[in-house]
Amino acid sequence: MKNTRTLIGRVVSDKRAKTVTVLVERRVTHELYGKIVGRSRKYHAHDEKGEYHLGDLVEIAEGRPISKTKSWVVTKLLQKAQIV
Repeated sequence: MKNTRTLIGRVVSDKRAKTVTVLVERRVTHELYGKIVGRSRKYHAHDEKGEYHLGDLVEIAEGRPISKTKSWVVTKLLQKAQIV
């Protein structure tokens, strides 16, 4: 059984075909000052059917490279975006 990396983040762009941009935020301790700081990174994730939209909380899993920048796949929807 292969252990794949999974991350949880929010969809910040769904403009591209079959691709969503997911912003993953994490909190880490600063090496020198010990203060807890927020770090974030954007990942391009594969969305075959185009079912995930802006603001959705999703889980992404690492997979084979699909394109130059895309090697993650959206596995499931955790929370739908709230309409304000």
